[in-house]
Amino acid sequence: EFGLVNRIVPREYLNQIVTKYAQTIASKSSLVVKTGKEAFYAQAEMGLADAYTYTGRIMVENMLARDAEEGIGAFIGKRKPEWTDE
Repeated sequence: EFGLVNRIVPREYLNQIVTKYAQTIASKSSLVVKTGKEAFYAQAEMGLADAYTYTGRIMVENMLARDAEEGIGAFIGKRKPEWTDE
């Protein structure tokens, strides 16, 4: 368990803030989100040099994914991306 804290909010706003974060994550490519989570947990168990090598490889794989091309194109074209999860 990592115990990471992203933000502290008053209890009465917790559901609203969690929903906003969940919607943001859900709007992304599920392939990229899944790969990112897996890589985060995998590299946490590695030494620094191995973690850099591993995450560098994962970043290259992500950039070669079809969704990376779509994300870049959507950003440049100022439009919402249409993810294929490929």
